[in-house]
Parts: sequence; C-alpha cells; structure tokens
Amino acid sequence: MTKDKFLRRFFALYIVLVLQNVISLAVNLADNIMLGAYSEQALAGAAAVNQVQFVYQQLLTAMGDGLVIFCSQYWGKRQTGPMKKIAVTAMHAALALAVILTAAASLYPYRVVSIFTTDAGIIREGMRYLGIIRFTYLFFAVTQILLATLRSIEMVKVAFYLSISTFCINCGINYVLIYGRFGAPEMGTAGAAVGTLTARIIEVLILVLYIAKKERTIHLRPGDYLCQDVTLGKDYFRVCLPMLFVQGLWGVNTALQTVILGHMASNAIAANSVASTLFLLVKSMAVGASSSASVLIGQAIGRGNLAQTKAYALRLQKIFVLIGIVSGFILFFIRIPVLGLYDLSDETRDMANAFLIILSVVCVGMSYQMPTNNGIIRGGGNAMFVVKMDLVSIWMIVLPLSFYMAFVVKASPVIVVCCLNADQIFKCIPAFLEVNYGNWIRKLTRD
Repeated sequence: MTKDKFLRRFFALYIVLVLQNVISLAVNLADNIMLGAYSEQALAGAAAVNQVQFVYQQLLTAMGDGLVIFCSQYWGKRQTGPMKKIAVTAMHAALALAVILTAAASLYPYRVVSIFTTDAGIIREGMRYLGIIRFTYLFFAVTQILLATLRSIEMVKVAFYLSISTFCINCGINYVLIYGRFGAPEMGTAGAAVGTLTARIIEVLILVLYIAKKERTIHLRPGDYLCQDVTLGKDYFRVCLPMLFVQGLWGVNTALQTVILGHMASNAIAANSVASTLFLLVKSMAVGASSSASVLIGQAIGRGNLAQTKAYALRLQKIFVLIGIVSGFILFFIRIPVLGLYDLSDETRDMANAFLIILSVVCVGMSYQMPTNNGIIRGGGNAMFVVKMDLVSIWMIVLPLSFYMAFVVKASPVIVVCCLNADQIFKCIPAFLEVNYGNWIRKLTRD
C-alpha cells in the first residue's frame, strides 16, 4: 500500500470514529450541563454513578477491542467464518457482564453510590439516577459488541449515524424531564436517566435492523448466537482476558479519582465531573486514532506482510504526535467558554478550570502513548506488554502516590489530579521503545 493510500484509509476510519465518539460523549456533556444547571448536587450524584458506567464501558471496550484484533487479522485473510464465531463469543461474554452489573446495582444501590462520597444529598441523588440507569447496561453491551464487529470490517459510518440519533433523543428527553418542560414532571436526575435509557433502547433497535437488512459481509443472524465455537472461544479469551484485566484496572483507576477527590472535598466531585467530561470529549481524537490503528495493523498482520506492518507503525506514530499537540491546544482554549455553560459556585468553577489546564498538558502525552500501546502494540497481538506496563505505572506508582498526597500530605485537589494523570506522560517512553525496538507482532489467526 502506498503512503497516500495508507493515509486515506487511516483518515477515512479515523474521522468517522472520532465524530462518532465525540457525539456519544456529547450526550454525557449535555447531561452534565443540564444537571449542573439544575443543581450541583444532582450533577455530583449522577457523576458518582457514572463512574460505575465508566468501568463497565472499559470492560466492554476490551471485549470489543479483542474482537477487532482477531477479526481484523481474519479479515486481512478474507476469512469471515471465524469472524462470526468470535463475534458470538464476545457477545456472550458482554451479556454475562451486563447481567452481573445490573444485579449488583439492583441489590446494593446504596453501597454502590456511597463508594464515591459520604455526602448524604449526593448519595440520595445518585441512588435516584442508578435506579433507572441500571436498565441501560444490557442494551449498551449489545450495541458495543455489534459496533465492534462492524468496525473490524471497516463499516464505521453506521456508528456515526447511530450516535447522532442517540444524541438528539437523549438531549430532547433530558430537557423535558429534568426541568419539567411542556407539562412533564420535573424529575431531575431521574429524568436524565430516563433519557439515556430511551436512547439506548432505540439505539439497539436501529442497529439490529440495519444488520438484518444491510450487512452482507459476515451475515450475522439471531440463530448464530445460540451456538459457540470452543476452540476459537479459547483463542479469543487468551488475548481478551489480559485486555479485560488492564482495561478494568484503568477504569477502576479512573473511578478511584472520584473516590479520592470525593473524600477530600464535596465540590471536587462536581469539578472533576465537568473537567473529565470535557477531557473525554477531546480524548476522542486519541481514541479514534487507537481504533483505526488497531484495524489497519491487524489487517496487515493477517496478510502476512511484516515489513509493511512496521512501516505502518512508524507512520502512525508521527500522526499520533500531531494529534496530541492539536488536542492539547483545543482543550486549553475551549475550557473557558464551556465552563461558562455551567451554573457552578466560584470555588468549583476555579477548581474545574485548574483541572482542565492540567489535562491540556496530559492530552499531548496520552495522544501518543495510548494509540501506540492500544492501537499498534496491542492491535499487533501483544496485549501482555500493555498489561505489565499498566500494572507497574498505575498500581505501583500513580495510585500509591495519589493516596499519599491526598490523605497523608493533605495536598490540594489540583496537586492530586497531577499525580493521578502522571502516567499519561511517562508511559510514552516504554511505548516508544517497544514499538520501535521490541518484538510486538503476533499472528493470532488459525490457518
């Protein structure tokens, strides 16, 4: 593949995936803005519950990424039979996880919310939100695995259109039910949860209908999900389990940020929710780069062209650095106008602003190391490198240092946020060394 053709294929995937992710996260941003305008306590309660959703989303992402890594290599060989069987295994695993999480949220709602704060008002609002949002977990699992299956064969536009419909539905219902417009009851956090649930249900219906009517490559049908290939299932879990482990740890690490900040100051939860939501929106540029790289690297390995795979890796790293610089500037300059949309106390607003300045710098390092680790190295089949690196960086450096600074030194929340995100900078070094000098290419397909 020529350099020009490679860039066209990368950006064809990248632009659609970034837009899809931005619109998906814009739903969360709209929720935050509406709830923040309703009350700071409602915002904090929903934010606490959404940390559970975030951990869950990371686990589903790992399952979907594992599917993409395998199916991209099989797609490089144009073998669709194994792709269908791997998609079935991933769906079974995702549904099992959804059932477990829904049961936990139903049986222990108070314990789930009280993990993140001791404030009685925030816990009360969080439980109202959790009582409805728990029903979205099953629908979200189905959507994420089906979209990952389509992404492995470079069908990404449907995800973009789906995100637009979800955004419109969710925002419309939220506006009506949070504030009680047009004669509807004023439901606050519960109204936001109803909007999300409705959007998730419609999202699944549209996606299933699209696959039934339009998808002609893998030919997925409902009956396919009633059987499973044990051999390919073992292949999938051999690669996916380390990814589940590291994505789960990363999700827990992010949730622990809310735990740490929530036990330092009650307004820190709201400030962190505002900052992290905007950060995740800009982070979509790095997430899209990671997903696009994983597909292209997997297909190159599937075709058996190792020299081409290494050439791709070199080109991609240059793109990642550019993406990091651009995303850092964007986050820095949009923070003030976006903060102006919230009805926050002066102290909370100042704290959120400080968090966003820190995250603007974090964006640069994260946009290189995350796509390099998760897109190139993990997409090339070497998931264990990322597992080992995150175990050391997060659980042996970042979290111990953050707990020490928060509860022993009694440092400010701004200093603690610096500690919590430090790994996004120093992980650039092992990522660079491994991708350029290490042996990360693994053939995962069966002949």
